[in-house]
Amino acid sequence: MILSVSRRTDIPSYYSEWFFNRLKEGYVCVRNPMNIHRISRVPLNKDIIDGIVFWTKNPKPMLQHLDKLDDYPFYFQFTLNPYSTDIETNLASKKDHIIPTFIELSKSVGREKIVWRYDPIIINEKYSLEYHYKYFSSLCDKLSPYTEKCTISFIDIYRNIAKKLMVLGVKEISQELQIEIAIRFSEIAKGYGLLIDTCCEKIDLSQYGIKHAACIDGSRLERIGNYKLKLSKDKNQRQECGCFESIDIGAYNTCKNGCVYCYANFSDTTVNKNFNAHNVNSPLLFGEIKEDDVITDRIVESNKISQISWL
Repeated sequence: MILSVSRRTDIPSYYSEWFFNRLKEGYVCVRNPMNIHRISRVPLNKDIIDGIVFWTKNPKPMLQHLDKLDDYPFYFQFTLNPYSTDIETNLASKKDHIIPTFIELSKSVGREKIVWRYDPIIINEKYSLEYHYKYFSSLCDKLSPYTEKCTISFIDIYRNIAKKLMVLGVKEISQELQIEIAIRFSEIAKGYGLLIDTCCEKIDLSQYGIKHAACIDGSRLERIGNYKLKLSKDKNQRQECGCFESIDIGAYNTCKNGCVYCYANFSDTTVNKNFNAHNVNSPLLFGEIKEDDVITDRIVESNKISQISWL
């Protein structure tokens, strides 16, 4: 079993104490986002967790507790974009806080355990092509000693974020422009020894040396954990997604980063309500289990292949 922590919210930034409590307790409860009264109880025994993938924009709260992950193969999907608070409303200063955190984390866990995400690419009057080329190059210069690759994507204008993006003058990026940006980014990244891939993009950029990413990456976990895994592609993701199966333990409408492009938050009011209902000792990310909730034990197992069978 691979744990995704989490596509739905920034657990390392806002809920890391809760996460470590769940590891200690040996299980976590996750509400079904399509039926909130259905709860899965997921075991978190060390012998069945094949790896943990963290998704974050600021894992600073975790840095003093990384020793608690010594028994688990893991890596971070670390999003670091060039946007100001008009786009990423509640993030700390990139220069003073986020970039130093990226570097500190890499020095602590190793550059193979951090995937840099420049994601999503947004174009408007302020964030022009030249702006992106300038700041992508600057970030490559700062981050290349501390990571192996950068995953990029282009903005998807979901219904729940369309109005916010319209106010900022953000539009869909044409396929032709995507190709132009990808080629330029690839050239810049190559100069710093970084690989580039894309997250869930339909466009085929392989002729430019840019592959589709597997953000839940079995091969990376195999390299980190020094084992082999028998994994299947995640059927719940888009066709273009290269991710392998995982169990996400997050919840929608709980992330406080305030990014205007985020598909996982539908209401700031709901986010604040759910955040205030967080209890670090609860098996749920927010709120408590109620009488009308139905709890089902999730049957999971390790996908590790014994060393004898793959030697």
